[in-house]
Amino acid sequence: MEKQEMSKLILDDMAYETRLTTKFLKRREYTKPDPKKITAFIPGIIQNIRVRKGEKVEKGTEMMTLEAMKMKNIIIAHEDGRIKEIYVNEGEMVTKNKLLLELE
Repeated sequence: MEKQEMSKLILDDMAYETRLTTKFLKRREYTKPDPKKITAFIPGIIQNIRVRKGEKVEKGTEMMTLEAMKMKNIIIAHEDGRIKEIYVNEGEMVTKNKLLLELE
């Protein structure tokens, strides 16, 4: 068994000495999600798209419906903007985190 070196880890301004796992060392860096890019939060099927490219939307506008596990999830605009691009079509199956549309 390979001996790991002790590492200093700072949490809430408190320093700790610990051995970090290989999984922790190889983790992906966290990147803050872009609020202009709307992604699927669950796998499902795009039932309908209510907006078009170039259309202005206001906060609360219903943009599309994602059906997952027999439930219809309405994707709404979380801020005012204009539809820059739509990356899916009606009837398309999407995976979790698939980019659905982008605001500008």
